[in-house]
Amino acid sequence: MTGERAGKVHEAALDYEGVADAVDRITRNVARAVTGKRDSIELAVVAMLAGGHVLVEDVPGVGKTLLARSLSRCMEAEFRRIQFTPDLLPGDVTGLNVYGRGRSAFEFWPGPVFANMVLADEINRASPKTQSALLEAMGEGAVTVDGETRPLPQPFCVIATQNPVEQAGTYTLPHAELDRFMIKMNLGYPDAASEVELLRLSRDSVSGLSPVIGLEEFGHIMRLVREVSVSETVLRFVVGVTSATRGHEDATLGASPRASRMLLAAAKSRAAVRGRADCLPEDVAALAPSVLAHRILPARRRAVDPGGAESIVRDALDSARATP
Repeated sequence: MTGERAGKVHEAALDYEGVADAVDRITRNVARAVTGKRDSIELAVVAMLAGGHVLVEDVPGVGKTLLARSLSRCMEAEFRRIQFTPDLLPGDVTGLNVYGRGRSAFEFWPGPVFANMVLADEINRASPKTQSALLEAMGEGAVTVDGETRPLPQPFCVIATQNPVEQAGTYTLPHAELDRFMIKMNLGYPDAASEVELLRLSRDSVSGLSPVIGLEEFGHIMRLVREVSVSETVLRFVVGVTSATRGHEDATLGASPRASRMLLAAAKSRAAVRGRADCLPEDVAALAPSVLAHRILPARRRAVDPGGAESIVRDALDSARATP
């Protein structure tokens, strides 16, 4: 290796060590408010750094909204919260053109989606028509109103929360919208020690958090994530996993090519978060359940099994590992 090449590698290694340090600062800061959920916090940050969106599903009261609010406090970024309700309209999300009498012309009033971080709270309480208002924003980073497309601020991330679909007053998210979320996760109930610590905290624990990373630094880390090295072996492993879900006997619908791209992006982000400049198969395997399970439709005989999709992903991982 030439001296110039060695210098570049050493510089890159230092950069990725800085990524790991920055994510650790974010995680420790958020953990002051969201106690006992360090793994969930890191998972959300991994998705954000990969340019993805996060869906947090769980029963009421376990800290879904708290997680999103706490993450937003760690960044010097514009934050908006949208409370999804049955009477919410698409224009309430994207914005609309309003006629101004004084100017005798229509003026665009941007909706709350025009922010760096958007909390879509209880997204499955809104009608499917309103839910679909986020599709273009999440997929293209822009919204179209009355034929005019307007770009959204960058970086742009949606953190959506939802109660389980069996809860009263909820709508099932369409598969097309689920596919826009890079990661879906559950928080679960805290352990006893974490819940005791939660009781010690002030009621508004988020207000005590301060920013630990600026928008410019966050953007720099996102660029480093995109530059993480990926070998042919890792690429084939990703495709092997997603392909195995499509041919699984218990899957009516397997993971799409978009799922392959998101799994790879998330795996690269995980590698960077751990201070590495190269992505490994272990990064793919660690994130596959969170990235793929919500994109898979189990066969009817498995639909009643809450872990059916996760089981299909585990089988797909085993199949990909066994393939030379």
